[in-house]
Amino acid sequence: MASHRRPKQPNRARVTVLTSVAAAAVALSAQAASAAPSAKPSKDEVKSKVDKLYEEAEKATEMYDGAKEKQEKLEKQISTLQDKVARGQDELNQLRDSIGTMASAQYRTGSIDPSVQLFLSSNPDDFLDKASTLDQLSSQQVEALKKIQEKQRELAQERKEASDKLKDLADTRAELGKKKKEVQGKLAEAQKLLNSLTAAERAALAAQDARASRASERSVLSGSSSAASGRAAAAFSAAQSKIGSPYVYGASGPSSFDCSGLTSWAYAQAGVSIPRTSQAQANAGTRIYSASDLKVGDLVLFYGDLHHVGLYAGNGQVLHAPRTGTVVRYESIGNMPFQFGVRV
Repeated sequence: MASHRRPKQPNRARVTVLTSVAAAAVALSAQAASAAPSAKPSKDEVKSKVDKLYEEAEKATEMYDGAKEKQEKLEKQISTLQDKVARGQDELNQLRDSIGTMASAQYRTGSIDPSVQLFLSSNPDDFLDKASTLDQLSSQQVEALKKIQEKQRELAQERKEASDKLKDLADTRAELGKKKKEVQGKLAEAQKLLNSLTAAERAALAAQDARASRASERSVLSGSSSAASGRAAAAFSAAQSKIGSPYVYGASGPSSFDCSGLTSWAYAQAGVSIPRTSQAQANAGTRIYSASDLKVGDLVLFYGDLHHVGLYAGNGQVLHAPRTGTVVRYESIGNMPFQFGVRV
C-alpha cells in the first residue's frame, strides 16, 4: 500500500538564511555595478560641455560688465554730490556768519530784540514761519534768512541723494562680486573638463578651431561687402587691428577684450560712444533683422538673451572676441544663433 505521508517542510530558519544571503548578493552586485567607473566622455562630448559652460560664463560676464559699469557711474555721481555738499556747507556757513554779524551789530546798538539775536544763532526755519517777528528784522536780514533756509533744504536733499547712491553702490559691488565668482566657477569647471582630455585630444580641438578661423578669414578677404558708414568702417578697421588679442572677461582693451568690450572699444576709436554691454548695445541704433541686409561694421547680436555681440565682417562672417581661451578672430555667423544686427 502506497504511503500517504506529507513531504517534510523546509526548516523556517534555513529559508530565512537563504533569503538573506540572496538579498545580500543582489545588494553587493548592485553596489559593484554602481562603483564601476563610467565610460570616459569622448572628445566631442567634452567639447559640447565646455562650449555650454563658456556660454554660461559669457552670460555672467555681460552681467558682470553691467554691474562694473554701474559701479563706475555711481562712484562718479557720488563724488560729484559730495563735492556739491561740501561747497553747499561752505556757502551755508558764510550765510550764517553774515546774518550773525548783522544781528550782533544791531544788538550792540540796541536796535534788535535779544530774543531775536538768540534765535539767529539757531535754526531760522521756525523763525521765518512767525510773521509777527519779521518786522523786527531789516529786509536784508529777512533775505539772508530765506537764503539760509533754502540752502539747508538743498543740502538735506543732496545728502539724501548721496546716501541713496552709496547704498546702491554697496548693492552693486555685492552683485559684481557675485557675478565675478560665478564666471570664475564656470571657467574653472570648463578647464577641469579640458584637462580630462589627453594632450592629443586637446591638440585636435585646437587644430579644428584654427582651421575654422582660417576658413572664415579667407571668406572675409575674398568678399567685397561694403561698410554701413564711414564710422562703421573705422570701427571695423580698429577691431581688425586687434585680431589675435586674447579674450579676457571684463576687459575692454586695448590689449585684451571680452565680446562687448571689443565692440565698444572699436566704436570709441571711431569717435562713437556706445553702451558697454551687449544687451545695451542692442539698442544703440537701427535694428537689422535679416542677415542678408547686414553691412560691414554693423553690430551683430547672438542668442535669445543677447549675451554675445560682434562686428559684421562681410560674406557671412563676424569679427568678435569669442570666449575664454580664444583670441579676437573671424567666425561664421552661422556658428551661433543670430538674432539681429544693429546699425549704429
